[in-house]
Amino acid sequence: MTQLPSTVRGWLRRWAPAPLPISRAERWRVIGGVALGVLVMALVSKWAEPLHVGWLIAPVGASAVLVFGLPGSPLAQPWSVVAGNTLSALVGTACALLVPDGAAGGALAVALAFGAMLAGRCLHPPGGAIALMAVLSHSPSWSFAVVPVLTSSVLLVALAVAYHAATGHTYPHRHAGESAVPQPDGVHRFTRADLDQALAHYNELIDVDPDDLVNLLQHAEAAAYQRTLGELRCEDVMTRNPMAVEYGTALSEAWAVMRTNHIKALPVIDRARRIVGIVTFADFLNMARLDDHDGLAARLQSLLRPSGLLHSERPEVVGQIMTRQVRVVSAQRHAVELLPLFSEAGHHHLPVIDEERRLVGVLTQSDLVRALSQAVRP
Repeated sequence: MTQLPSTVRGWLRRWAPAPLPISRAERWRVIGGVALGVLVMALVSKWAEPLHVGWLIAPVGASAVLVFGLPGSPLAQPWSVVAGNTLSALVGTACALLVPDGAAGGALAVALAFGAMLAGRCLHPPGGAIALMAVLSHSPSWSFAVVPVLTSSVLLVALAVAYHAATGHTYPHRHAGESAVPQPDGVHRFTRADLDQALAHYNELIDVDPDDLVNLLQHAEAAAYQRTLGELRCEDVMTRNPMAVEYGTALSEAWAVMRTNHIKALPVIDRARRIVGIVTFADFLNMARLDDHDGLAARLQSLLRPSGLLHSERPEVVGQIMTRQVRVVSAQRHAVELLPLFSEAGHHHLPVIDEERRLVGVLTQSDLVRALSQAVRP
C-alpha cells in the first residue's frame, strides 16, 4: 500500500480528537454532576407543570455540560451563564417580534446575541441556541427571558456551586493570578503582559482564562526545568581527574601548576586523595600582602623562593597557606541545588567527592554554566 505524503498525513491528523487529560474519577464526577443538574431541572419543571411554567429547555443541557464539565472555562462562570442566557433570550425575543421572516430573524438573533454577550463580557455558547429558540417560538414573549431562561440559569449555577463544593472543587473558578506558581529560581520568565501580546498576535478568542493560561505555562516551564536540569548531577558536569597537590607540596610547585594550567584553585589532598584543604590564587596574594601594591611582584617571588633552611618563619609548603575549611559536594548531588552557592555565596570552585570522600572532580562556575546552556538549548 502506497504511503501517504507527509503533508496529507499532517492534514489528516488535524481531524483526530485530542486526548482529554483528566482521570477516570474526574470523568465520573463530571458525568454525575451533569446528570444531577439536568435531573433537578427536570423535576422542577415537572413540579411547575400545573402552573403552565416550563423550566426545562434544551439549551440548559449545554449549559450543564459547561458548568459541571468545564468549571474553569470563562464561558462557564456564573455571570456568563446567567447574563449570557438572559441577554440572548431578550435579543431573540426582540428579533422574533420585529423580523417576520424566521430565517432572517434567526440569523440576526444569533449574531446580535453573540455581539451582546461580547459587549457584556458574558459569552456563553448555549446563549446562541436560546436566541434561536426564541425566534422559532410560535408565540414570542418577553417573559421567556425570565421564565424559564433566567430562573433556570440561576438554579443551574446554584446547583453547580453546591455540587463542586461537595466534591472538593471550586466554582466559581478562582483565578490563577491569586496564587502564582513559584519558579525554581523565584523569577518568572514571562509575564501576563507577554502573554497578552502573544494572544493579540493570534487575535482569536480562547476558552481559557488568561491568568489560568499563565499559571499553566509556568507549571509546564517548571516541569520542563525539572526534566532538563533537575536530574543533572555533579558527576555529569564536573571536571574529572582534577589537578591536586599534597600538604607538603612546595609553594613554587603549586604556583607553577596553577599558572601552567590556567586554574585558580588547587584541592589539597592526603595520600588517600581525601580533601584536607584548598589553595587559591587569593591565598598566595594574601601572603604577599596584596593590599600593598608597591613591590607586590618582588614579595610574591620571595614567597615562592625556597629558603633552603630546615626551620623558617615564612611559609614554605602549601599546607601552611591553604584554606582548611573547604566546602565539598557529593558526586551524586543535583547540580541545580548548587546554583545559590555560586550565585550568592561567592564560591568559584567546589571539590567533588565520592562515597568514600575521595576527590573525584572539581565543579566550577564554567562547568555549571556550560551544562545549563547545553540542557536548555533547543
